[in-house]
Amino acid sequence: MARDQIDMTPLDSRDELVAWLEAGIKTKAEFKIGTEHEKTPFTLNGHRTVPYEGDHGIRALLEGMRLLLGWEPILEHGNIIGLYDVTGGGAISLEPGGQFELSGAPLDNIHQTSAELMAHLAQVREIATPLGIGFLGLGMTPSWSREQIPVMPKGRYRIMTNYMPKVGKYGIDMMYRTCTVQANLDFCSEADMVKKLRVGVALQPIATALFANSPFTEGKPNGFLSFRAEIWRDTDNQRSGMIPWAFEDGMGFERWVDYALDVPMYFVKRGDDYIDVAGSSFRDFFAGKNEKLKGERPTLSDWANHLSTIFPEVRLKRYLEMRGADGVPWGQLPALPAFWAGLLYDDASLDAAWDLVKSWTAEERQAVRDDVPRLGFKAKIGNRFVFEVAKDCLVLAHAGLRRRARIDRLGRDETRYLEPLDRLVDSGRTPAEDMLAQYHGAWNGSIDPVYEQYAF
Repeated sequence: MARDQIDMTPLDSRDELVAWLEAGIKTKAEFKIGTEHEKTPFTLNGHRTVPYEGDHGIRALLEGMRLLLGWEPILEHGNIIGLYDVTGGGAISLEPGGQFELSGAPLDNIHQTSAELMAHLAQVREIATPLGIGFLGLGMTPSWSREQIPVMPKGRYRIMTNYMPKVGKYGIDMMYRTCTVQANLDFCSEADMVKKLRVGVALQPIATALFANSPFTEGKPNGFLSFRAEIWRDTDNQRSGMIPWAFEDGMGFERWVDYALDVPMYFVKRGDDYIDVAGSSFRDFFAGKNEKLKGERPTLSDWANHLSTIFPEVRLKRYLEMRGADGVPWGQLPALPAFWAGLLYDDASLDAAWDLVKSWTAEERQAVRDDVPRLGFKAKIGNRFVFEVAKDCLVLAHAGLRRRARIDRLGRDETRYLEPLDRLVDSGRTPAEDMLAQYHGAWNGSIDPVYEQYAF
């Protein structure tokens, strides 16, 4: 999650909420790619959780990164909880259990994404290794119980932790035990946004299968290939899922605003403090009817923060966020933005992707979303296996990136970043199935080797 927005302009009308989203429209020449990825810290000695406090904790890591990068600290009640680049680059933030997130800068191409990632990991290692901290590239912590995981000192997370058990079985796991990689992409009109959103939602289960990488819980196989994706099925269904209404006539910025107005809020931020308004709607807040903030009207900040607490498979802010993938090791991370940019940033590939998914019904889309966490490539959409659809998508992504023709200094285009996904499809196995084969084979039923082989 990026930094909370600060804009205390009071809101007067629904039109302003729509206008805030519309302001995300860019020309195609201005399109950028943003990549966010989370990784789980662990102690190199003993593979334990890393606390916030202490000489070898997360605070010390952030302080070291601040000195190394010269980035500005993000503070909450005196605690450093993140860093940001004042020149408009990236930001580093903490997820609830100490997962370390890089919210990358908006970049022109995947070559830059890859370079940003390599620089970030080198910087993190420089500070983390002397502290005895390593990082894991998996979709879920493989060995720790909920109780073992430390809690980061962020007010919004306290509120969410209290609220989650009221609305789903797995919200606490989502917060404290999962990691994702996410690609953020632009749109050039309302119609372009709608088309990309629909293609993105329909194909999100395909990305989930390609990146399925969370088969272990508390030291044992959990019965899933992406347990992280299963967790999202029972976290809080009022704010997550496959948003079937987005495929109905009349979809646009206004429809998203109406959806968001009714999604229950978590908090309102005033200064450094988070006011717990969990369960109440933004619509009531807008009407001055929030019990905790009697007569008070929301600000643009409140709106932007609220939109960041909605978790569907694709999220609309002033750009689109692709949210279906597990965290993966560093070599596969650039494959996610490459996959989505290839599909969505080339008109011919976008048209072909829409042709691929437009006949699927809401029930079919939901069924494949329900089956993919357990079955991966063997799940079906209609009468086709996810594996077959994934192959089609990779053909389109390759073609889209070739036509984009963003060339690096060695004359290579962005299709090279799809190679890890090409290898997967050639093997017919998801990353999780490779890991499980090692667990049942060379690892002799131990997950300890994960901390060597899947570390950054």
